[in-house]
Amino acid sequence: MRNELLLLLSVVLLYGGVLLFYKLFGKTGLYCWTVIATIAANIEALIVINAFGMEQTLGNVMFASTFLVTDILSENTSKKEANTAVNLGLLTSGAFIVISQLWLAFVPAKTDWAMPAVQSIFSNTPRMMLTSLVVYAICQRFDVWAYHKWWALTNRLCGDEKRFLWLRNNGSTLISQILNSLLFTFGAFWGMYEIPTLFSIFLSSYVVFIFTSLLDTPAVYIARKMRPVSSRCEGSL
Repeated sequence: MRNELLLLLSVVLLYGGVLLFYKLFGKTGLYCWTVIATIAANIEALIVINAFGMEQTLGNVMFASTFLVTDILSENTSKKEANTAVNLGLLTSGAFIVISQLWLAFVPAKTDWAMPAVQSIFSNTPRMMLTSLVVYAICQRFDVWAYHKWWALTNRLCGDEKRFLWLRNNGSTLISQILNSLLFTFGAFWGMYEIPTLFSIFLSSYVVFIFTSLLDTPAVYIARKMRPVSSRCEGSL
């Protein structure tokens, strides 16, 4: 149960971290979290673990926190700010590809002990990061677009933009996570694992994303209560 408990703890800590950054620094804090999470998630994705009876990559929860960020920005500021967070994630991934590959170009000293480990980890980084870059661009932009489409639909039906936060939050994220799990699993791991393993990783990743998406709904409600005065007018639950 070690991995299971650590995953549950990760959800609490990471979603709590998003809210803390937002509380302390507003939307700037969310932008900073996006940069941190984008780098960390792409490194974590190299690690495959067994938890809840499924084989899955370790970066799922960290990556899910970036969807929480865009949902908070969509809810409390605007579509423009949410897409700004997406753009930051894309630029961060691109910059990290260049930086990590530059490390590998150096010739280590005879006394060096770190380069073999760095080569082992980051030799696969370009493929992983490029795949993540494309998938991130597709899925995050789709998530922001879908969030506001759900919002427009519920606003037309009930005439109140404050209601149905849970629907636009989960309706956008659960669909976008199907795209994310499918595209990333087969793009990043094709040729590294057998087909049955790829499908296992895809299914387990999406199951994890279902739970992380449902669990981030309370965080979005909390963030809406925390919104600065300069943001949209304060809404009710």
